[in-house]
Amino acid sequence: MSVKPFSIAIDGPAGAGKSTIAKALAKELNAMYLDTGAMYRAFGLYMLRKGAVNDAKAVAASVVEVEINVEYIDGTQHIFLGGEDVSRAIREPEVSMAASAVSAVPEVRVRMVALQQKIAEGHDVIMDGRDIGTKVLPNATLKIFLTASPEERAKRRCKELEEKGMPQPYEDVLKEMVERDYQDTHRAASPLQAAEDAVRVDTSALTLEQSVAEMKRLALKAIEA
Repeated sequence: MSVKPFSIAIDGPAGAGKSTIAKALAKELNAMYLDTGAMYRAFGLYMLRKGAVNDAKAVAASVVEVEINVEYIDGTQHIFLGGEDVSRAIREPEVSMAASAVSAVPEVRVRMVALQQKIAEGHDVIMDGRDIGTKVLPNATLKIFLTASPEERAKRRCKELEEKGMPQPYEDVLKEMVERDYQDTHRAASPLQAAEDAVRVDTSALTLEQSVAEMKRLALKAIEA
């Protein structure tokens, strides 16, 4: 392995399997994993509780007061909001939409990017999100744009929610997925897009094991280059 710390940036739309694949890849490469989307979800939850998700001025003003911390407990990432472990609460569907809404506010992205860069310093790290390769880790060892069809992503998200005891109708999940895609790709602040030097990986027809194997192959090639 490389002596110099490596970084792998994984971007892509909601439900593409970024977090699941990134976690597995981090274990394979003995690297730190950071789910950046969870940080935006925590802030989205904060603004939901304040009842001001769609008030851009309130969102921008609140970014300096919110306290978001990332801790690793038994190797699993936990997100704390003002000292409260909200790792489960941030997975609710309404929080997902709130995260997309607040992340469109420039001040939010500036604060989150700074936090993410600080966490990554000096570590072998794998990050996934919407703007990792373009904003957070522009000099990443490897940039991957991970995607899959909306229908496949909705099917996977339904399975994930069911396993967590929070089942949702497929039609609702697919509708939310399409709306989230539109929000993420059309916002003014750091819209979802592939970095120019990113490797595109479509997992629509791949199993989790096949996806991880392909990502590991790409990662080792980049690290050893």
